[in-house]
This record gives sequence, C-alpha cells and structure tokens, in this order.
Amino acid sequence: MACLLLRMIAPADIPSGLGSAEAVREGDHLPRKAFPPRNNRNLSRKRRRWSLRSPHADSKYASLRFDPESGRNLPLVSSLLTSTAGEVAVSSEQKVYNVVLKQAALVKQQPRSSTAPDVKPDTVIPGSVGLLKEAYDRCGEVCAEYAKTFYLVWCRRTDELVDGPNASQITPTALDRWESRLEDVFAGRPYDMLDAALSDTVSKYPVDIQPFRDMIEGMRMDLKKSRYKNFDELYLYCYYVAGTVGLMSVPVMGIAPESKATTESVYGAALALGLANQLTNILRDVGEDARRGRIYLPQDELAQAGISDEDIFDGKVTEKWRSFMKNQIKRARMFFQQAEAGVTELNRASRWPVWASLQLYRQILDEIEANDYNNFTKRAYVSKAKKLLALPVAYRRSLISPSSLSQSSLAKT
Repeated sequence: MACLLLRMIAPADIPSGLGSAEAVREGDHLPRKAFPPRNNRNLSRKRRRWSLRSPHADSKYASLRFDPESGRNLPLVSSLLTSTAGEVAVSSEQKVYNVVLKQAALVKQQPRSSTAPDVKPDTVIPGSVGLLKEAYDRCGEVCAEYAKTFYLVWCRRTDELVDGPNASQITPTALDRWESRLEDVFAGRPYDMLDAALSDTVSKYPVDIQPFRDMIEGMRMDLKKSRYKNFDELYLYCYYVAGTVGLMSVPVMGIAPESKATTESVYGAALALGLANQLTNILRDVGEDARRGRIYLPQDELAQAGISDEDIFDGKVTEKWRSFMKNQIKRARMFFQQAEAGVTELNRASRWPVWASLQLYRQILDEIEANDYNNFTKRAYVSKAKKLLALPVAYRRSLISPSSLSQSSLAKT
C-alpha cells in the first residue's frame, strides 16, 4: 500500500536497526535483477543548473515576498536577485518552483486514478524468497512504532545522519556516500531491506530523484550553517528538509480523478504544507536550537525588530519578541492556508491523514501564542484531547469533493 512509503514517523530517535550510520559505508548490494532501473531518470551526479530564462520567472507562485505588516505574500519586483558582487542569481522560490514543475511533469504522464495504486511486494529476489515482502513489513513496523507525524522512512534515516546518536561522526564525505547510495536505489541496486522497499516503490510511481537529493543538501547545510541572513535563505532550507517531503508524497497519495486543479498547483500546495510544518518546527524549537548555538530565524528581520542573537540566547520574552513572533506566525499560517486547497485535490483515501497532519501542526502555533510567545523555556505541544478532537474534523474535511473547492481556493494561493 501507499502508506508503506508515506507514513507518520516521529522526530524521536529511530532504532539502530535503520542502519543510518552503516548506510554511509561501502557495502554489498542486494541482487540487482529484481529492481530494474527507470530509464527516464537523470542519475547524473552533476548538480542542476537553474535557468535564468524560465518562462515561469514572473509567476505569482515563484515570485513572492512576505510583508510582516499585512501577514501576506507580495510580488517580488523580480525573481532574479542581485548579489553583493553584482552577479545575477535566481531566488530560492524560483529554484524550488523549477523542481515543482519537473515533478508535476512526471505525474502528468500518467492518468489519474480513483484510488492510489498499491505498491505490492510481489517481486521475488533471486536466492531469497519473499525478501521484498519482508522489507515492506519492516518498514511497516518502524512506521507503526513511531507514528506521530508525516515522514518517509528514508527521510528519517537521512535526518538521523546529522541529528542522530552518530551525528558527530558524520562528514560531508559521508553525505556524499549517502547520495551515491540513493542513486543506486533509484537505479535498482538496493543495499538493505529498507532500501529495497524504496527502490521497488520508486520504480512504480512517477517519483523523481531530485527532491531526495535536495533533502541530502539540507543535511549538508546543517553541517556548515547555523544562521540565515534572510527569508530567501531560510525558505530554501525549509524546502530542503521538509518541502521535499511534499513533492515525494504527491505521486504516492495520488490526485483525485475528478479534480480540476492543475498538477502544478497541487504540487505547490504540497510544497507549502512542508514549508509550513518546518517553519512551525522552527518557531516551536527556538530555545532548544539556541542551546545548540543555532538560530533558524531571518537575521535581517530580527535586526529590523531590534533583536540580537544575544537576546535569543538570553531567552527573555519582551514586547519586541512578541511582535516579532506574531509576524513569523502569520507567515507560517499563510503557508498552511496555501496548503489547504491542495489537500482537497488528493485522492479520497489520502485526504484524512493529510488533513489531520495539517490541523495538528497548525495548532502548535496556537499553543505558542497560548504560552505568551515563550518558546525559549516552554515547549508548545498539542494535548491528546485536542488531537482527538481534531481527527473527526479532519475526517469531515476529507469528504469534501475537489470540484467544490479546487478553482476558487487554489486561485487564491
């Protein structure tokens, strides 16, 4: 089933059985024959060059800036930015939008179905009967034990490289090996059981390798960067570590056959949900990150609000901080609003868990406000009672037909 790829994996430590540390070491592959590579994949390790002549350079989705006064996105003068050296560079929004277009193009090549197709573990690996089924079963066990928030098993393994118990030993070279291993997975050469399940899945869905590569790039960023000078930089980071999950997930969840929304708009909404979730994580964990010497907040906006790094390390809730946080929460809610329209366009079987994820994560922002914006020493969390109350609401919303919301709601985003 599709849920074997898309599951709710908690941000807690995953058991050592996932083998993330071992994953970056050289090792033997599982037999290749059972996993034919997809010929249409571009598996070159050369990094993508972003075109400055994209026909979408002026699209409203790709060219937005946040206005803290109104809490809304406003069009940028241009999606092309000028660096201090006078060089022209593409904005983060445009870079990410180009990836969205590529993912959407893959999905367009396949007709929409009424239900998300199953990923059936019916391939028998020579020399080991039922190994693929065992791989899917293992993925299911991990997901069932750590079911709290949407993540892929592979994503959790990747995240564990820089945040797990062996994080101090992880180097850029190790991440290069992990990326090389990813390319082998997409080429039908898995290393272990969990790789085997992913390799089988990506061979059956229009899933591109680029979002997976981009997530690894986010891990590289965590190794070398602890400050973000503006939201353009933070936007790219949020895409790398969370927005990518949305792009990976849409092909598995599927778009409802009756949906009249464009494929690009559904992918854009999935991206928005990932960005909203990551921004919420950042706002919830300000104090925790500060104790690790990290500040995942736009430095220029902090300076504009009269807040220094030392103020954050001191952890004092002041009127300046409250005002700053109100604007940051507005931005996160804006992305949640953009994501809503896209959820309605998904296959019916996929809508309920996504609606639940969206509503529960958005409530974390409410809890930050309830804590009087003290995200230094108080952790905002949603109580079990509120989570239970949110589930039937999410279910009712999942029953709404795409045709009733698609055009009007997506047009607003």
